[in-house]
Amino acid sequence: MAFLSFSFTVFWVFQIVSAQRKTVPTEVDAINKIIDHWNLRSKLNLSDDPCVENANWAPDSANPRIDCDCVGTVCHITHLKIYALDISGEIPQELFLLTELMDLNLNQNVLNGSIPTEIGQLSKMEYLALGINNFTGSVPAALGNLTRLRSLSFGSNNLQGTLPRELGNLTLLDQLYIDSSGLSGPIPQELSNLTSLQIIWMSDNGFTGKLPEFLATFTELKDLRVEGTNLEGPIPNSFSALTKLENLRIGDLSIGESDSSLDFLENLTSLSILSLRNCQIRGLVPQRLSTFPNLTFLDLSFNKLTGQIPASFKEFSSLKYLYLGSNNINGVLPSDIGSKLIALDVSFNPLTGNIPLDWSHVSINTVGTSINDVNLKNQKASTMLQCLDQNTNCRNKAPSTSFAVNSGGPEQADTNGAVYDDDSEKLGAASLYTSSSNKWAVSSSGVFISNINGPIYIAQTDSQITNTLDSELYKTARIAPASLRYYGLGMENGVYRVELHFAEVVMDDDPASWKSLGRRLFDVYIQGERVLQDFNIVKEAGGSKRALIKTFDANVTNTLIDIHLMWAGKGTCCIPQQSTFGPLVSAIDVSQVSSYEDSSKGEGKRVGRIVGIVFGCVGGLVIACGVAYLWWTKKESGDKKIYTQAPKD
Repeated sequence: MAFLSFSFTVFWVFQIVSAQRKTVPTEVDAINKIIDHWNLRSKLNLSDDPCVENANWAPDSANPRIDCDCVGTVCHITHLKIYALDISGEIPQELFLLTELMDLNLNQNVLNGSIPTEIGQLSKMEYLALGINNFTGSVPAALGNLTRLRSLSFGSNNLQGTLPRELGNLTLLDQLYIDSSGLSGPIPQELSNLTSLQIIWMSDNGFTGKLPEFLATFTELKDLRVEGTNLEGPIPNSFSALTKLENLRIGDLSIGESDSSLDFLENLTSLSILSLRNCQIRGLVPQRLSTFPNLTFLDLSFNKLTGQIPASFKEFSSLKYLYLGSNNINGVLPSDIGSKLIALDVSFNPLTGNIPLDWSHVSINTVGTSINDVNLKNQKASTMLQCLDQNTNCRNKAPSTSFAVNSGGPEQADTNGAVYDDDSEKLGAASLYTSSSNKWAVSSSGVFISNINGPIYIAQTDSQITNTLDSELYKTARIAPASLRYYGLGMENGVYRVELHFAEVVMDDDPASWKSLGRRLFDVYIQGERVLQDFNIVKEAGGSKRALIKTFDANVTNTLIDIHLMWAGKGTCCIPQQSTFGPLVSAIDVSQVSSYEDSSKGEGKRVGRIVGIVFGCVGGLVIACGVAYLWWTKKESGDKKIYTQAPKD
């Protein structure tokens, strides 16, 4: 009996072992080759079957992650995540033997080469993430075979060419992330089939043609971002159908056949973030916006808006950030709209009025207006900034001929003994700060909406800055989400040399890390003229944490110099972390090269010059006549015989 009992036990143990789940052998071989190809053995040592129950690499939080689906004892790998582990090299062919894959996440690595056409063989794929890598080449049309896809990401790469029209086959797609992917050209009409989309990020690409009207048929959209492209306006009025939109960011549209209006906003009451910067928008600011219950961020700057700020804005219960700068909005600034605001920018508008004393909690930028801000510490500098009005003819009794600023940092002397002023003042989401010397001022506009570290507008590093003898000067920098401007105040009119000092201290350049894949692009204007477009510090300097100086000449004719660094929607948004974009400058040095007379110093001086010219001409005429007379008399005497000796008899 004992022998029979032992035999029975052995039989059942054998049955249990033989009934354990096992992965298809070809997939076991494939996943091991993939692990070795990407040198992941130290992080994922598959000594067991990859689909073994309760494996430590199977939970959602695991990274790397392998998960499976099993039918009976036969298992297939369905989920593979290798996220932000700096794997490099190309995608190995073994990946395409995992034909049951439903979810592939290779985001935030340094993979290179092309996206293989064979990826179209993974027909059961629902979630495909290839973003923030170094892929090149074109987007394979074979992606259109993945008709079960719900989410597709290949943003933040170095791809080329156009969007394949085959992507229009992905009718179940609800998320599409293709921002900063490197694509260009027209957006295919076939993409109008993607009516299930809820999220589209397509900013920072070279897309051309008109802003697609078919986007208005994507009535499930909640998040649409189209900034920094070459698309033309206007914004179609049919966008009024997008009533589920919560986050709408359109910016930097090229001039189209006509300007945009804001009529389409009428029923978009679900909005919480609305940014329509530089979209060639005409008309009035809609009063109805104040009834949108969730709208916290509104940016309509750099457009052609007219009229007044709606009085209804005093009823805004949710609005925290309001940006209306660089329009043609007039009238008096309503004194009752600031009770709940955190930031207000109305700069460069013909506005008047006063900032109430009880607005001290609001970060405000009123440069280029006639608004009196009694909260400003330096009224003298504010008065000087009135010279930004081109109708104002300004003079200064004690003009300045130079200034230097250590942007974002303390006072600093360079190796030549030049002193750069302290510029460590904390700025807000809409700020103006003027130096104690009254020589310069700085204004900042914008908010990093998704910054996990909060409202930070100064970047800094402890690393040594190369390519300079003045490393300390570059260890701090001013940054801004949208607009950063420095003004030289009360300057003597003349020609100036403007030195802009840069060093990228936020983005990395380690080629072995995905954190090096970020691209910061912005434009620079001096005295209203664009001198740098799509400026990339890392590219120009040859790496991050390397000093770079750009030098320009500028004319000062009205006692002010205006240095404007502006984000135009281009560059990556989220490398190495969310909200890493916008202009950055380390230091500024401005000095006069030559001066010239100010023509505004009085009519009497002009008359005096005219009288002097007249007298000079008369005197010249008298002298000319005298010379002519002497010449005539000389000629007459030359016709006579001159006797040098007495005549002889």
